[in-house]
Amino acid sequence: MISEGLRDRLESWLAHEKALKAASENTISAYSRDVTGWLAFLAEHYGEGFGAAQIARVTLSDMRGWMAHERGRGVAPRSLARALSAVKTFTRWLAERDGFDPSAILSTRAPKFQRKLPRPLSQDAARDMLETVELQHEEPWIAARDVAVVTLLYGCGLRISEALSLQGKDAPLGETLRIVGKGGKERIVPVLPAARSAVENYVRLCPYELLADTPLFLGKRGGALNPRLIAKVTEAARMQLGLPSSVTPHAMRHSFATHLLNAGGDLRAIQELLGHSSLSTTQAYTAVDSARLLDVYRNAHPRARIGSDE
Repeated sequence: MISEGLRDRLESWLAHEKALKAASENTISAYSRDVTGWLAFLAEHYGEGFGAAQIARVTLSDMRGWMAHERGRGVAPRSLARALSAVKTFTRWLAERDGFDPSAILSTRAPKFQRKLPRPLSQDAARDMLETVELQHEEPWIAARDVAVVTLLYGCGLRISEALSLQGKDAPLGETLRIVGKGGKERIVPVLPAARSAVENYVRLCPYELLADTPLFLGKRGGALNPRLIAKVTEAARMQLGLPSSVTPHAMRHSFATHLLNAGGDLRAIQELLGHSSLSTTQAYTAVDSARLLDVYRNAHPRARIGSDE
């Protein structure tokens, strides 16, 4: 059982992450779940009276015990690494306020796991997906809605959360969209004519009034569209086409990046379009090879350019 004081500290940290770091609701939920599980393990391990002050006593052995416990519950290495990252972030925040040395916790190594690289669709498969998504619902406005959302994922490289955060005031779409992505980072995204047309078709057919400050994409009963519905319609379309299970809404975003790169797009420009803070993340999205990434660094780094001029 987690003490009331420790639970208050956790809530304060979560509020800090949400307010100052603009963490999404999904991130906050994951943080809460992961850190609560860790604290519950420590409370049971140390026994009655375990509170915030006792976190300073946590040893590397305790951390290894927690990780072994989680693996015993069937937690995958990737999920455990994510949980450990949340635990370290919380501990670092708490240590700054309470003035203790968090080295034992922060030095805990994450389990190794093989990072899954995104698997983009071919251009033909992406086109087939857009056409097949339209066939998944008999109601014309719902079919048009699904096509509009998936077209924004592939045509503009939006995350599903970003597409569904659009409001009535964003329609009709202009030549660019101002998107607020992860961490509150803003970026300007060009909008292709096909994406504008798909959204216009949905707006024309939608039976509900689309107000300026309410979601642009609505569910069957007029409320905000649940992202799971887009995942379901994408799954149905890819099964009809015989495509692998890796074809998800997020795979459409991967495909946008890869196809843009293959057409000669600049990696740094694609990084901006996707809203990535790290170029290495964009490299993974586009499956770009190391040689091309090195070329980008050479062209962008001033010291590298000076060396090449000599």
